[in-house]
Amino acid sequence: MLVWLSEYLVKYITVFNVISYLSVRAIFALLTALIISLLMGQRVIDWLQKLQLGQVIRNDGPQSHLSKKGTPTMGGTLILSSITISVLLWADLRNPYVWTVLFVLIGYGIVGFVDDYLKVVRKNTDGLIARWKYFWQSVIALIVAFTLYAYGKDTAVTQLVVPFFKNVMPQLGIMYILLTYFVVVGAGNAVNLTDGLDGLAIMPTVFVAGGFALVSWATSNMNFADYLHIPYIKYSGEVMIVCTAIVGAGLGFLWFNTYPAMVFMGDVGSLALGGSLGIIAVLLRQEFLLLIMGGIFVVETLSVILQVGSYKLRGKRIFRMAPLHHHYELKGWPEPRVIIRFWIISLMLVLIGLVTLKLR
Repeated sequence: MLVWLSEYLVKYITVFNVISYLSVRAIFALLTALIISLLMGQRVIDWLQKLQLGQVIRNDGPQSHLSKKGTPTMGGTLILSSITISVLLWADLRNPYVWTVLFVLIGYGIVGFVDDYLKVVRKNTDGLIARWKYFWQSVIALIVAFTLYAYGKDTAVTQLVVPFFKNVMPQLGIMYILLTYFVVVGAGNAVNLTDGLDGLAIMPTVFVAGGFALVSWATSNMNFADYLHIPYIKYSGEVMIVCTAIVGAGLGFLWFNTYPAMVFMGDVGSLALGGSLGIIAVLLRQEFLLLIMGGIFVVETLSVILQVGSYKLRGKRIFRMAPLHHHYELKGWPEPRVIIRFWIISLMLVLIGLVTLKLR
């Protein structure tokens, strides 16, 4: 929105030309989302408390979590609002990739909102029936997948970038749709599974979004793309604005979500953020990079799959409780120790992922 305004005003006041710089708008998008989150955070918490939208704690979870019962949830509405407002202000809204990410962000946010609503308002512990939850996630992912495939068929948009191999970028063809579907749906649910401790999911999300901001900037520049042997993608630059907005909104939310949390993001936040990271990875052709940088989300998801599979096949559990963060809680680790160590690992994985861009 401000891009259009600056293009008009620069004719009269040249200083407005600074808004045309992607890096400047990326920084302002981060600061805008951060400030909105900080200014509105307490108001949102008070509003959620007034509506009595408190967290429902399952009896089969760690006993230490029972004290969290009643803590305001659905704070993800603050994150989504901050991101959306910031992006609409600072991104070039003529860019289709911006609307693609917003479509997934808001679409998954709505699915998560319905799930949270059923849990905290209708007192349905299981929330939205699993098959309907996955159905609507699938619908959103497939709409995006088919649209992107129709637009970018047999171009850099549908190539697969393989880490460590600079000359290996095969065309996926119709398999692009399947890959996009699994990345978006998988990422959404992976972040959702990770969101089990105060601040555990939001900081890795911030790290990964920050990493993708750098990748987006490089992918939109022909010289850097050629240097790193990654595909140059015309519209990828504006994705950087979305990434930095996620970073700002995430840090602002962490102010209130850090241990002991004053508010939880709920499924409205975790599903939306996960789905957004998934579609960002797809747009930048860096699905493998998401696998590396989002390693915490991957391990948390695998721990659930292994736990369920082992119990059904062998009648035995591998972990004391899944997802993995609960396993360490039951081993006696204090919650802040689990959180901080997972953050440190997540930061390391993001840095490793960025290094792989050069190791080709």
